[in-house]
Amino acid sequence: MAGKAGSTRSEQSLLTDLADELMRVGRRRHTNVEGTELDMSAFKVLWILSDDEPRTLRELADELDLELSTINRQVNAAVRAGLLERFSVPDSPSKPVRPTAEGRRLYEHDSAIHADLYRSVLAEMGADGARDLTRGLRAFNDAYERRAPRRTRD
Repeated sequence: MAGKAGSTRSEQSLLTDLADELMRVGRRRHTNVEGTELDMSAFKVLWILSDDEPRTLRELADELDLELSTINRQVNAAVRAGLLERFSVPDSPSKPVRPTAEGRRLYEHDSAIHADLYRSVLAEMGADGARDLTRGLRAFNDAYERRAPRRTRD
């Protein structure tokens, strides 16, 4: 019996450690990096749109795993700030959004700052550590997506 109790404690310790690290990563989701100009919500929307494919609000909400009302607020703020523009598509009731020239400029500026930070973090970790991290995150995300069905939205 002692083996099973030890295993349960070990599993609980692993789950606690994982939760702690995921919380640390999660805190960075909303934190701006020094020198960046965009808030993180605008940066994430522009990141999705950086492939030069306009998206509807529904498509953005799905890709960012956000409620439609949340993405609507974020897009409206980005439109008011001159980062995004809505446009009409013939025979379609929805108005997709795309980056403005200013939105692209600021996204490229902030992306370069984020990339420099990630480069320095990965260099500190070393090539093997960086590869292990990427493989581990991919395996975790793939397993999580298989096990946790996405909830339906709006």
